[in-house]
Amino acid sequence: MPESPRITAEEFLSLAREQIPLTAILGFEVVEIGYGHARLAMPFKKDMLRPGGTIAGPVLMALADAALWAVILGMIGPREQTVTSNFHCNFLRRPAAVDTIAEARILKLDRRLAVADVAIFSAGEDQPVAQASGTYAIPPERLADIAVS
Repeated sequence: MPESPRITAEEFLSLAREQIPLTAILGFEVVEIGYGHARLAMPFKKDMLRPGGTIAGPVLMALADAALWAVILGMIGPREQTVTSNFHCNFLRRPAAVDTIAEARILKLDRRLAVADVAIFSAGEDQPVAQASGTYAIPPERLADIAVS
């Protein structure tokens, strides 16, 4: 039987809005956080568009990074200072001016690092418009866990 997530959708959204106000501005919604997977949605707003009528890349990257954070906290629980240490995004197709969905999954998790992958979709589409991967640094739970050199 799969493990339960270590943070609820409501807890994650509250934490995200408290620590990263941009998540509230962009209107991210948590569809699901499981143990090892997460799904976020971003309702479309006209001010997300760049010239040419497509959703701006930085908006897609913000959604991807939030989804990566959500999937990781789903496995480790809320832990302050869990931060992005590496992020890479591939833009695959032009996103439609509609709601955007991010589906994230864990690739590797250990005590200090988590690696995850996220696919970004325009609502109603089967093919992703972007794909991102990221590594998050996980802080030690206790100060005694920090190695001094």
